[in-house]
Amino acid sequence: MVLNYIWVAFFGIAFLIAAGKLVFAGDAGVFPAIMDSTFSSAKTAFEISLGLTGVLSLWMGIMKIGEKGGVVHILARGLSPLFCKLFPDIPKNHPVIGNIFMNISANMLGLDNAATPLGLKAMEGLQELNPKKDTASNPMIMFLVLNTSGLTIIPVSIMVYRTQMEAAQPTDVFIPILLATFASTLTGIIVTSLYQRINLLNRVVVLALGGACLAVAGIVYGFSRLDKEEMNLWSTTIANVLLFCIIIAFIAAGVRKRVNVYDAFIEGAKDGFTTAVRIIPYLVAILVGIGVFRASGAMDLLTDGIAAVVKACGGDADFVGALPTALMKPLSGSGARGMMVDAMETYGADSFVGRLSCIFQGATDTTFYILAVYFGSVGITRTRHAVACGLLADLAGIVAAIGVAYLFFGA
Repeated sequence: MVLNYIWVAFFGIAFLIAAGKLVFAGDAGVFPAIMDSTFSSAKTAFEISLGLTGVLSLWMGIMKIGEKGGVVHILARGLSPLFCKLFPDIPKNHPVIGNIFMNISANMLGLDNAATPLGLKAMEGLQELNPKKDTASNPMIMFLVLNTSGLTIIPVSIMVYRTQMEAAQPTDVFIPILLATFASTLTGIIVTSLYQRINLLNRVVVLALGGACLAVAGIVYGFSRLDKEEMNLWSTTIANVLLFCIIIAFIAAGVRKRVNVYDAFIEGAKDGFTTAVRIIPYLVAILVGIGVFRASGAMDLLTDGIAAVVKACGGDADFVGALPTALMKPLSGSGARGMMVDAMETYGADSFVGRLSCIFQGATDTTFYILAVYFGSVGITRTRHAVACGLLADLAGIVAAIGVAYLFFGA
């Protein structure tokens, strides 16, 4: 529903601005430019979707091997001690804990198809424990914030899009995304714990979160001592080594479980092909809407206005071109994806704006969509502090993404 209003607004605002240019400025080229953009954007969307097929099939196949090899279960067991402390209102050893672990683990691996059913099942279990059936419980809100903060170890879809947009090194945003999404998730946990008065000062939580913070601080410190060329080289090298190690680990897990890894890969690859075809109409719709909005001059008015405010406050406005992706992400995943692709198409996949738009896309998840689907599935109408905590986590992810982008890719 939200995306419907946004899509209509793209066309409505574009028409009003174009009409104003024609009537008051005598700009006779604005409407031809808008119509040209509809055709070129539709063609671009189809070409991108078609080009996604191979790479998406590859990664979906690898993910399926990991799923059948029990990697999700391994992550779930590893996260168990920490999550028991974050969900103190859930009885010990309750079955819903397993569903929560499985959902978060699947999200971390980018297994969206597996994560959503597990998440809905977890919400059903949490609703059974909920004394007020129309009001979100504390465990529900913590669970939702962990989802909306978007912690993902392997941002497959973003790297796939960067490959299709002919980025020189599609994986160069891997570590920056990890840093940004970690900041979002950590903020979400802290803010929600403050709301719910959960004590984070215990051995398990301090070791887990403290260790993660030290690791992130070490990465930032280490890379900050390198010049830009060395930073880019090491970031890309480490990302590629980690990704290939993950592939090997998934295959090894499948072999250990005596899974037919080849058949599992083919099964997942088929899902990748289906996904690539399925997103064509969505990508066409959103890219045409953005193309019309940009061709009318509305996008320039928006970004120039924000840039002027930033410069007036003494800040650097290089990041403003990527900001539409960040603003769209809490509302719509497909809309933000379209903004990311548009930024890479307009500025270049290896430009600062192009890379930052990718980091924005990977830093958080679609807060309002997740809240609507998960709460709606169990009839929750009173969300309490869920929206506030989710949006604060989003804000932290956006701020962290900008800082990380300047660290890794700034001039």
